[in-house]
Amino acid sequence: MSEREGSQVTAHGTPARPGGARGRLRPALLLAVAAVLAVTVSGCGKTVQGTALPAGGSGGTSMDFDKLLHECEVVQEAEMVKAVGAQAVQGEFNGAVCMWDLEGVPGGDGMATLNWYEMGSLTIEKQNNERLGYTTSDTTVQGRRSLQVRRPNDPTSCGIMAPAPDTGIIGWWVNYSPGGPDPCAAATKLAELTLNLSR
Repeated sequence: MSEREGSQVTAHGTPARPGGARGRLRPALLLAVAAVLAVTVSGCGKTVQGTALPAGGSGGTSMDFDKLLHECEVVQEAEMVKAVGAQAVQGEFNGAVCMWDLEGVPGGDGMATLNWYEMGSLTIEKQNNERLGYTTSDTTVQGRRSLQVRRPNDPTSCGIMAPAPDTGIIGWWVNYSPGGPDPCAAATKLAELTLNLSR
C-alpha cells in the first residue's frame, strides 16, 4: 500500500491535515461554548435593585393587611341585627370569610356572609359571578360604583360587592328563607355600615 493510499489527499493533490475540517471546527466550537458559559454564569450573580413584589403586584398596593384579623368585627352584632331585620345573630365561622346565622327573621332564619379581599377588584368579581351564571348589575354604595349579584331563580339571596376604603373589595351576601325581607336591601345596608366603620 502506498503512502497516498493510507492518507487523505485534497483536491489539489496535497496531503490533508489529520481531522480535516472537523479538526478546525473543534477549537471554534470550544471557544463558543466557553463564551456561552461565561455569559450564563455571570448573569446568575447579578444583584437587582428594588423591592420584590408578588407576581402581578405593583408598587401602588398597600401590603399592610391591618384588617386581616378584625374584618369579622367591622360591623357590630347590634348593628347587624337592625340591618337584616333579625332578633339575633350568631357568628358561625371566622376565617377567609365571616358567617353569621340570622335568627328570628320574618319568614324564617337566614345567613349573612362577609368577604374582604385585599387584592380583589370589581372586575374580577363580575367575571367570576358571570362565570357562575349569576346576574350582576351596577349599583352604588356610598357614592362608590358597586355590584349587586343575584343567583338565578333565587329571590331569597343577594350579594353586594363594593370597593374597600383602602385596597381591594368587600362583599356581603344575605340569604333568607322564602317569605323573608329583601336580601339586597339588607346586603346594601351591611356594605354601607362596613364602609362607614372601616374608615
